[in-house]
Amino acid sequence: MSKKSLLALIIAIILPIGSYLVLKYFSENAANTPRKMLLDDVVQIEEKGKLVNDSIWHKTGNLKLVNHLGDTFNLHQFAGKPIVIDFFFARCAGICPKLTKSMAKLQQSFKTGGKSRVKLDTTVVHFLSISIDPENDSVAVLRDYAKNFGVNPDTWWLCTGDKKAIYDFAFNELKIDKFSEEEITPDFIHTSRFVLLDKNLIQRGRFSVPYSGLDSSSMKLLARDIGLLMLEKDKTKKSAIFTKIIDLSWLWLIIALCVGGFVWYFGNKRKTEIN
Repeated sequence: MSKKSLLALIIAIILPIGSYLVLKYFSENAANTPRKMLLDDVVQIEEKGKLVNDSIWHKTGNLKLVNHLGDTFNLHQFAGKPIVIDFFFARCAGICPKLTKSMAKLQQSFKTGGKSRVKLDTTVVHFLSISIDPENDSVAVLRDYAKNFGVNPDTWWLCTGDKKAIYDFAFNELKIDKFSEEEITPDFIHTSRFVLLDKNLIQRGRFSVPYSGLDSSSMKLLARDIGLLMLEKDKTKKSAIFTKIIDLSWLWLIIALCVGGFVWYFGNKRKTEIN
């Protein structure tokens, strides 16, 4: 085989793999995804024969609640898709109605289209508005509140439950007081902050810009970040495309066709030159 034939063969093999690796690198680094928020620990693990630091991020604990439809559920059943959480109470005449309207607009950002009714992609994200006054916010109260604000129950639930469990969850699991702009007391969680959890129930966000339900630009950022988390790849798992490349089932077919074509072309060309 001539040097030109060998060069062409090398290009035919390297080009598909090289193109994939370049696209993979730039796609993973193109988007500035929201950062993980709560660090539990840093441990050392062995990786390729070397000790490296590995961050252990806080996975949000479970919480049992009742939604405004009267159904009992737990937070962890939504693992696998982003979750947005805010806190409110039905009798609130201050910021709560504004927060509810902001959540409604956020929910509408994930329409799937359709003329008969507003359709929402229930596989994308789930919204939870948790009452901080569960002793007064019964299922019936929350149901009326939901009707007044046009809450679509496909992906958004107003929730009540045990007050101690809710407050423990807010302070110990979400650290609601750590990143909120308002001063929060242990007796009453009254905050405009929206909390974003990723598919693995790890809190995400922008440290310098808390998601505020009173700020329209903040809500646009939150909607964008939800979209980024939907597209985020699990780095512990190989992508489907990369797995296919490793399997070489389809790539070898392409390479074989390329090699066969080059061999046939240069073989005929050499015969022609000899003759």
